Amino acid sequence: MNETEIIDQLIFDIQANKYNLNDKLPSENELADRYKVPRITVRKAYERLQEMGYIYSKQGIGRFLKNRQRQINLVLSGDVSFSKKMEDMGYKFESQNIFCEEIDYDEKIFNFLGVDKSDRVFKIGRLRIIDDKPLALHISHVAKSVFNDIDKVGKNIKSMFAYYNSKGYCEFYSNKSILSVSFPTKYERQILDCSNLIPLLILISGCIDKKTNRVLEYTKILYRTDYFKYVIQ
Repeated sequence: MNETEIIDQLIFDIQANKYNLNDKLPSENELADRYKVPRITVRKAYERLQEMGYIYSKQGIGRFLKNRQRQINLVLSGDVSFSKKMEDMGYKFESQNIFCEEIDYDEKIFNFLGVDKSDRVFKIGRLRIIDDKPLALHISHVAKSVFNDIDKVGKNIKSMFAYYNSKGYCEFYSNKSILSVSFPTKYERQILDCSNLIPLLILISGCIDKKTNRVLEYTKILYRTDYFKYVIQ
């Protein structure tokens, strides 16, 4: 049995409720004997499980089953803001603006926004913090020809919907969305405070004004998959 197979077996045992919260798991020696593998193989398996958030360790004592957080049911829609969704579900929510910067020409983004190379497009990043944990990164790409002050006020925006409301846009919809899964980059691990073994769900979509059908933004959102369950309507 190799490291991956040991991880799979331990996860199977955890999901089958073989262990309760804070139960001590078998020692490295016990599992090494059970699976006829070197102790280092078991140690690496335990290290991966800890990075994945299944267990925690006490030095000199052993490994224990961690309290897996309750996952948030997230409806993927473009008509209600993320902050309202979280607040309606009773979560402590905070949004931090972490950057506003002009981007180089990107054909896909510029075409989606309906602008040409001569236009200026800015990306505004907001870190979504729920119950004091950074769980999502929302990146909105906005054209200066649509929002002339975006280069000046973008760094202060915490809610794009609130910003759009201030400009007279009050009802929204999104066109088709693209979902993919990827492991986080070094930057994303630092921002979202997660290990490289926590996959991210990446949602690409747009925000369009219902009344005028004007494209307001091109959106990229990164969600930690260990904290969210996704509902697609």
